[in-house]
Amino acid sequence: MERQYVGIDLHRRTSTIHQMAADGTVLGTARVKSQPMELAQVMADAGPEPEVVLESTYGWYWAADLLQELGANVHLAHPLGNNWGNRRVKNDERDAQDLAAMLRLGRLAEGWIAPPRVRELRELVRYRFRLVHHRTSCKAQIHGVMAKNGVLPARGFMWGPGGAAQLDALELPMAYTLRLESLRDLLAYYDREIAMLNRRIHQEFEHDAGYNAIRRIDGVGKVIGAIFCAEIGDVTRFASPERLCSWAGLTPKHRESDDKVNRGPITKQGSPLVRWAAIEAISKYRGGAKLRDDYLRIAARRGKFKARVAVARKLLTLVFYGLRDGEIRCLQTA
Repeated sequence: MERQYVGIDLHRRTSTIHQMAADGTVLGTARVKSQPMELAQVMADAGPEPEVVLESTYGWYWAADLLQELGANVHLAHPLGNNWGNRRVKNDERDAQDLAAMLRLGRLAEGWIAPPRVRELRELVRYRFRLVHHRTSCKAQIHGVMAKNGVLPARGFMWGPGGAAQLDALELPMAYTLRLESLRDLLAYYDREIAMLNRRIHQEFEHDAGYNAIRRIDGVGKVIGAIFCAEIGDVTRFASPERLCSWAGLTPKHRESDDKVNRGPITKQGSPLVRWAAIEAISKYRGGAKLRDDYLRIAARRGKFKARVAVARKLLTLVFYGLRDGEIRCLQTA
């Protein structure tokens, strides 16, 4: 039986499935509920080892895993790498048809389908990141309540015993008191949950050679090291450190036509968490002895913000070799 190409426009409730032969002949289009049984019934008509493509959209994990279990060669369409053009008509059927056609012609820009283990680790670090954002919001709101009542912080760091004593002694109107008590309760809850996640994340990575290697870089601790390991996953899928930096969105935009070349700011396309972690690791220690001279040289010429991004790219290069080899030889030599 001739191999089929299948494009799936996946949505939360319903999905459109377009089947195409190797010569481009349309074999059929079906609209089904986004449930495992419904999807499996349609894929039973696709023959052995079909080439299947679906978009990197909301909740795609279960569909990719199911299709792989059914024996399909699954491809994940990159959300930014495929040019859909300016069509007058855009609907689910056309989207599924275009996905199958681009896969058949070899013009599909693909994303990496992370294994379930890597996706679980990503879930941990991403959830921790969101909790920290919520905790920061609570702290900002507490400062806002104090400011509305003309109260200045007595400490530079308000989240220790001294700051807690000041908050305990405040006498504010009812609405502000209620809000302040609620925010402090939420703050204690977030602290507890983040501490729990910190312990669990470190337990998952503590025997990983790449994790322990990159933690030798100044500025890369348990949290940032775990972000690099979980978000990057299998680093061997990148042929070089430059590919990794491009994936993280830390390389300049490049527009070239004829003899005109324009290079702009960094693309910021890729993992925002890896990009944040790389720049955060640079912010305090400037990359340590290995990278500090580069930071100072670039900062004197281009400014500290551009220096931070440039040295973050150099730090990500060290991360590449640490994850690939389990050691960073230039740090050992130093």
